[in-house]
Amino acid sequence: MNPYRRYQDAFIVAVLLAVPFFFLRASIRDPQQLNGLDRLVMRMAAPVQYVSSLIAREVSNLWGNFVYLVEVKADHQRLAYENARLSDRVRRLEQNEIELRRVKRLLGLRESVQGDPISAQVIGKDLTEFFRVASVVVDRAGREVRPNMPVIALDGVVGKVQRVSGERVDVLLAVDSGSGIDVVDELTQARGFVRGTGDPSRYSCHVELMQRTDEVNVGDLLVTSGVGRAFPRGIPVARVTKVVKRDFGMYQVVEAVPTVDFSRLEEVLIITSPPGDEPAFPRPNR
Repeated sequence: MNPYRRYQDAFIVAVLLAVPFFFLRASIRDPQQLNGLDRLVMRMAAPVQYVSSLIAREVSNLWGNFVYLVEVKADHQRLAYENARLSDRVRRLEQNEIELRRVKRLLGLRESVQGDPISAQVIGKDLTEFFRVASVVVDRAGREVRPNMPVIALDGVVGKVQRVSGERVDVLLAVDSGSGIDVVDELTQARGFVRGTGDPSRYSCHVELMQRTDEVNVGDLLVTSGVGRAFPRGIPVARVTKVVKRDFGMYQVVEAVPTVDFSRLEEVLIITSPPGDEPAFPRPNR
């Protein structure tokens, strides 16, 4: 081993320890009392101090930006959560408002119907190639419900009671081929007989016995006539979608769609009292 290596290492250590002392000594002295060594040390220290200061500022800026981004991310997550919470609340309030309007319309319909109608909740539909039947549960004992009683909803005629089993009631829908309702054109008073088509792919009906000379147009609303006292007069049944007037025969071909959307049917009213002579249904918006 080189015998001078040990002294070389000691010398380097001493210089490294002495340099900061000279820097500190020169920095704290009065500028008017600097000697040549102090001025030399200050000139050597200036670039080092500049670079150190620059690095310190950049590190400080980076750290500040990092802290800022962390806070921004936290604020973003908080605002995103708050926005989702408020959006869910608005959605629920809108649903409640829609439900409230529907309940008000149902109550208005119930008050407009003569007698004491029974409300019922739809629990299922049996749409086979032979029958179009909806099953409902009445809100009180079904002893008052009898077969052939009319069943209506907010938008018009649903059908007639087919069978009763306790609180469960099966309703033959107006779109069943076995259903028939005497109607008149609300505008022209042309009379016909709405019968369901029984089409398994869609809810539809056609109008029978409407004379070729009667005036009826696409878009006309067909309402119950009250004839036979099966339904109160003036309840919407269907809206005309197609009219074909042939050059022969007594009757014209009229197709229609029911005013009730059976795919979304949830609640109905069963009319237990005999229909009166006056219209007992609020007019829908055209």
